[in-house]
Order: sequence, then structure tokens, then C-alpha cells
Amino acid sequence: MGRLDWQLGTVRSTVPVTPRTHLLTIELPGWEGHLPGQHVDVRLTAEDGYQAQRSYSIASASHPSTIELAVERLDDGEVSAYLTDVVIPGDQLELRGPIGGYFTWTVADGGPVLLVAGGSGVAPLMSMIRQRFLEGSDLPMRLLYSSRAWDEIIYHDELTELSARNDGFELVQTLTRRQPPGWTGYSRRIDRDMLESVAYPADSAPLAYVCGPTALVESAAGLLVELGYDPLTVKTERFGPTG
Repeated sequence: MGRLDWQLGTVRSTVPVTPRTHLLTIELPGWEGHLPGQHVDVRLTAEDGYQAQRSYSIASASHPSTIELAVERLDDGEVSAYLTDVVIPGDQLELRGPIGGYFTWTVADGGPVLLVAGGSGVAPLMSMIRQRFLEGSDLPMRLLYSSRAWDEIIYHDELTELSARNDGFELVQTLTRRQPPGWTGYSRRIDRDMLESVAYPADSAPLAYVCGPTALVESAAGLLVELGYDPLTVKTERFGPTG
């Protein structure tokens, strides 16, 4: 089968990790793996023939036969509401992919690598982080992750554990709306001062990947260029409602 042919995948697990987000593990016979940063299309078909289709980035490292998707339930979202509220293990879903070659990273691409995420935009960046760990790389990689509140941080425990390994991966977080007692991270939206403090120096030839809501992506990417980053090395992907 080609990567743009629709195929049936079987949901092996669905785990709620925030009030709005579920992690879905899907088994795909014949899946040969993917590049970190790629996505799949998911298509739902109603009994009357009506179809809805959405794209979801793959959050897992490259692996034959299975992928993980981080699905955030959106208000009035046809597909996301079904995937988070209805789907159970054993259900089958139509998928095609992997898709995309621009917003990708492999260990061979080198670093240092700056990752900037907002909300569920952490999903494709998580694939890059996991791939780096899977291959035993010590390339410098830093994630600046913006969430609205503590209970909305996706992959919190795993990211904290990976950062504690002191193998070159660093986690920096900001909570924009609510912070728990004793919070020591940032407490505002990503701005120039924050990026100037967190980003690798422009003269170190860093690669940057920015993913999240459109406003965050456009602001962060523009600020990185102002800080001296080569625009060709700042890659962006927008997450959120399709309209």
C-alpha cells in the first residue's frame, strides 16, 4: 500500500491525559515507520455516508506497526470529539500516511535543536524528542513549552524524566493562565525576553521547530528571526481548529 492509500487501523488504547486531551495508540498492519514531525489523516464516515477528515501529527518515535496520536477535543470539533469521547480499544479507524516532509527532523540533521510548542502542538515535537532518546543521541535539544495551566500539560511526567537524564535535552515551561503553588517556571505568554533567554545563540547554527496556535507560531518564529536565526532554519506548523 502507498502512504496516501486509506487503511484501517485498530485502536489499542485511549488514555485521557488532560481534561481535553487523549493519547490514542493505533496499530496499523504494514506500517513501516515515519519521520519525526510527519502526520496522518484520519477519516470518519457516518452511516448516511457523510465524511469528515482531519490531520493529526504523530507523537511517537518511528516504529513499525504502531503510532500514537495526541488528540485535543475542540469545541464543535466533529472528529476530535469522536476520537476523545466515543472511540474505545478495538475500534477501527481509517488513516493514511505518513504525510509531510518539510516539518521533520532526524538525528542526522544535527543540532542544536530548539523546539517551541503551544498546547497540543507539542505532539510532533514529542516525536522528535522520543526519536533522539531512542537513538541514544546527545545532540543539544531544548523544548520551550507553553500551556494554559498545570493540568493541561501534555506529556508532563515523561518530559520531566527525560530532562532529568542530563543528556543534552532540556525542558523549559511557561503557564499562561493558572500556576500551582510553588511554581518556578515562566508565567506569561512566550515573548522576546523569554526566547532570548531560552534560545540557543544564533551563531551556533541552531535548527528551530515551532508548533501550536497560529498566533503563537507567527510571533515566536518572527522573534527568532529578529534574534538572528536564519529564516530557512525556522520551521513552523500550526495546530488548532480548521474552520
